Amino acid sequence: MKKLILAAFLLGLMSCEKEKVNYNRDCNCGTVANDGIDGNCYWLELRNNCSGNKKVFCVDADKWMEAYIGTKFCITNVDSW
Repeated sequence: MKKLILAAFLLGLMSCEKEKVNYNRDCNCGTVANDGIDGNCYWLELRNNCSGNKKVFCVDADKWMEAYIGTKFCITNVDSW
């Protein structure tokens, strides 16, 4: 009986799958945390997907109109922040 319990326990351990880490996250993308207009700058404050840091970027009016708070937005001319 002990051998059966031990075998079941070992099979249970072997069937566990390790959590996969996503190394392919878009580090030039983030979540829109805030937005606004300052003179000619339509700005978005983004929280980076990789670092969690926030940074403000000026974007064109069309992009600003499409970026809602809480949505994903990518900046093409930077790798990360």
